[in-house]
Amino acid sequence: MIGIALTFAYGCFGLAMLLCLFRAIRGPGLPDRVLALDTMTLNAIALLTLFGIDRGAGLYFEAALLFAMLGFISTVAFAKFVLRGDIIE
Repeated sequence: MIGIALTFAYGCFGLAMLLCLFRAIRGPGLPDRVLALDTMTLNAIALLTLFGIDRGAGLYFEAALLFAMLGFISTVAFAKFVLRGDIIE
């Protein structure tokens, strides 16, 4: 039963990644592209977590945490760039 749920979740998050990639490429503006990249980061974290559950290895959960920290920092940097046009003051 867990295998069916994992397969369904892989499909849902994979489709979400493709839709976010479409929005990141064809977004009408820069804020939409930044939001799409942030959502792609969240979907990648979810996929890493699902893969860790599927394989039964804790290493993927640590990788998901590192990816979450990197995603947060990059989102803050993108937002600062959109608002001010400069990242480092």
